[in-house]
Amino acid sequence: MYSSFQLAKKYFHYSLTAYNGKGHGMHSPFVFQFILHVLNNKSGYQPPTKIEALRKELLADKRVLQIEDLGAGSRTAVTKQRSVQQIAASALKSKKYARLLFRLTKHYRPKTILELGTSLGLTTAYFAMANPEANIITIEGSKAIAQIVQENFKRLGLENIELQNGNFDELLSSVISHQSSIDLAYIDGNHRYEPTLRYFHQLVSNTHNDSILVFDDVHWSEEMEKAWAEIKAHPAVQCTVDVFFLGFVFFRKEFKAKQHFTVRF
Repeated sequence: MYSSFQLAKKYFHYSLTAYNGKGHGMHSPFVFQFILHVLNNKSGYQPPTKIEALRKELLADKRVLQIEDLGAGSRTAVTKQRSVQQIAASALKSKKYARLLFRLTKHYRPKTILELGTSLGLTTAYFAMANPEANIITIEGSKAIAQIVQENFKRLGLENIELQNGNFDELLSSVISHQSSIDLAYIDGNHRYEPTLRYFHQLVSNTHNDSILVFDDVHWSEEMEKAWAEIKAHPAVQCTVDVFFLGFVFFRKEFKAKQHFTVRF
């Protein structure tokens, strides 16, 4: 993982060199529409406020959980004590980026959504509320966290989510094999080079022209940047959009040649 100083330096370079966040100078019609309607919310997609109300409650929740943490790439569980508020403070995607994923789902209407790394389920809830007709499968490694997640889904009245508890490496192949295709996948779990690429290769075999893969923290470490570079170079990938903390992968054949964009968000 990069230090805070290294990450800040990288973000500063990103902010100076990225495409204009309003779409000025963007020659790709598809990416221009992505900037207008997903990044900038030109369509006015407004998420329900009750998810953020739940976030505030979780940030004040002092319940202590015994968490079996498989760690980065480890198959040996290590039990740690963490409060719900600690998990909420460190692991939940910020409102800005969670709502970005809401707009992404609202705009493209994916029917099958897969999430690796449920955490406390707020991002999952945004997916579910953005498209109530979608079938959402989310995988969480910790049994204790999964129990809290089930409580959260029940409180929010969400019924289009299938929560699976276990190791990504053990569950992902089975989950993919039971789907005809994956329309949207959000990978927010093991932030390491080898597993990130492994998940990508498993997912890419079940994608189609309109599928979207979203990778979290693509600049979090040298390993993640290396994985992101190899994902961009894969023959099936036609276009990527990098907004620094998230990387979006598209497979659309209308891109006659690979195009990679870094856009200010």
